[in-house]
Amino acid sequence: MNTTSVPASTRENAAKVSFASMIGSAVESYDFFIYGTAAAAYFGPIFFHTKEPIIGILAAFATLAVGFLMRPLGGYLAGHFGDRYGRKTVLFWSLLAMGGATVLIGALPTYEQAGILAPILLILLRMIQGIGFGAEWGGAVLMAFEHAPAKKRGFFGAVPQLGIPLGLLLANGSFLLSAALFEGDWVWRMPFLISFVMVAIGIFIRLQVAESPEFEKAKADNQIVKQPALEVIRRDWRTIVKIMGLRLAETGGYYITTSFMLSYVVLAKITDTHHVLWGTLIGSALGLGSHLLYGALSDKYGRRPIFLIGAIFTILFGIPMFMLINTGAVTMVIVAVAMSLLFSHDPIFAVESSWFSEQFPANVRSSGISLGYNGASVVAGLLPFIATGVYSMVGWIGPAVMFSLLGVISTWVALHTRETAPARVGEPARQPASATKARTV
Repeated sequence: MNTTSVPASTRENAAKVSFASMIGSAVESYDFFIYGTAAAAYFGPIFFHTKEPIIGILAAFATLAVGFLMRPLGGYLAGHFGDRYGRKTVLFWSLLAMGGATVLIGALPTYEQAGILAPILLILLRMIQGIGFGAEWGGAVLMAFEHAPAKKRGFFGAVPQLGIPLGLLLANGSFLLSAALFEGDWVWRMPFLISFVMVAIGIFIRLQVAESPEFEKAKADNQIVKQPALEVIRRDWRTIVKIMGLRLAETGGYYITTSFMLSYVVLAKITDTHHVLWGTLIGSALGLGSHLLYGALSDKYGRRPIFLIGAIFTILFGIPMFMLINTGAVTMVIVAVAMSLLFSHDPIFAVESSWFSEQFPANVRSSGISLGYNGASVVAGLLPFIATGVYSMVGWIGPAVMFSLLGVISTWVALHTRETAPARVGEPARQPASATKARTV
């Protein structure tokens, strides 16, 4: 899209909007990720009434996957309403839905208290979480991306991505703190219940920023598409599929490193789950700086080269990561998890917001990136469950190879996806086919 037709926001305004998007994303990520930690460490016996560890973990990971299965629906709704009525409105409702479901999970009765009703309610609330989280990402990154100067969009687009490591940092930190302060069910309940305060803060901050200037321009130029999600599926379905492939190394590798690894170290009797949590905390803390670095580098050297750093590292690190974990040494466990986040996940995730957004014109952009992003999440959500099953059959080598194969897929797709960074291709960038053919209202 020719971004020169859109008045450039000042760096100060871009920073303000990016920060607001990052805070809201952190709250949503916190809400979504505490479920993964709770599912791996607590929910098996509490909600599924089983004393067999691997059965309980499989059942808990199945409910974890339910949230991911609902994310494409959230992405579809967010894309449709974000392209029709604005990014800001969608962000308000997504945060409200996610926060409400999270608080209610913290108040759920256990299987002993309510029988089969307990896991049913857990699954229903997880479905709402999935819809809310699926609606979040596209709007958050577009608010930052579309307010930013064209040649700084890699950097400012990476700012909302900080919400993911920050949310994970808060989520794992909340469980470590809760375990130190409380006993019994309150250890897992408090991280969910405290979300009420965080959601209120996130909503307040998001209400202070202006709507996306590119959406406002599309609206003023009568370029709003009547059915944007259907339009982008029809015109740019190949790009949506590419985005799904690009994300597999990042999101799939992420959940193998974090959620699956929590259960793996227990099943294999290697070490305590807290050591994995510490590795995740350290990796997430380092990610607060690495995302900005990778985003800035993508403005200078291009989106694809930075992306490939993470994708190729994913290929190479699968087996070494598990070998480090298998030593059982606390330092090696922490280093393995932190390295996976820092060099596999972060380079990919940092450039996704700008690279994916630049593949679509403004009037269907929210739909395009939301559908691709959340489509990949369906696969990622099943991976902890699949990895657990594979481990039970062939041991640790199975999940290790799975991790590397995700990198192979994303690397191949990246090599077949067009570069879009203005510094590499010039301005304006080539428009996707749907930019000139979209049907307006």
